Amino acid sequence: MNLLECLVAIALSMLLLNPLLKISADLVAKQVEYEKRQLLISEAERAFELMGRAIRMAGYRNIHSQQQGKSAEHFIEIQKKSGYRGSDTLIVQHELSAGVDFDCIGNTLNLERTKNGLARQGFLVARQAGIAKGMKVNGGSLICQSLDRQGRIQNTTLMNGVNYLLIQELANANTALTQKRFKVSLQMTDGALLNIDLERTFSARNLP
Repeated sequence: MNLLECLVAIALSMLLLNPLLKISADLVAKQVEYEKRQLLISEAERAFELMGRAIRMAGYRNIHSQQQGKSAEHFIEIQKKSGYRGSDTLIVQHELSAGVDFDCIGNTLNLERTKNGLARQGFLVARQAGIAKGMKVNGGSLICQSLDRQGRIQNTTLMNGVNYLLIQELANANTALTQKRFKVSLQMTDGALLNIDLERTFSARNLP
């Protein structure tokens, strides 16, 4: 086989292999995108679970509470466009039950971690900490708010990759339904190609 034949064979091999290599590269890219998408959806589901649990607890009053006769305001508060990229903030307050209660990061709640007998759970989106201005980031950070043992508000990062959080109280078309309902919308992002919109609806069990 002379040099010319070798060059022709190499050229033909490249013509045959290029489509296969391109298909392989596309499959790898699709697999990476799929894994990123599933990870973002999994993170969003965890956030929905925590916010849904807090909404259901909003306004809970312990039957043995010494404040049963007192009115309590702001059991659930939605602060519109107060966070990262116009995100809403959700603040929930409730009394402690006779069992074991947890805050939004899974730590046990007790009377020391209340203010005026009310535990606090808050959710907001903030700019990722430690990122210099001008640098590209993959969304903001979902922050969990609770009270420490001195009754002071403490913020803990739950996850990154949140573009925005929107919370809307829904009107009840059925007047027989007395529970308040809230639609929670999240947009998750990888900071590049993926922007995934997700939403869930939750009912508050204890609000008048």
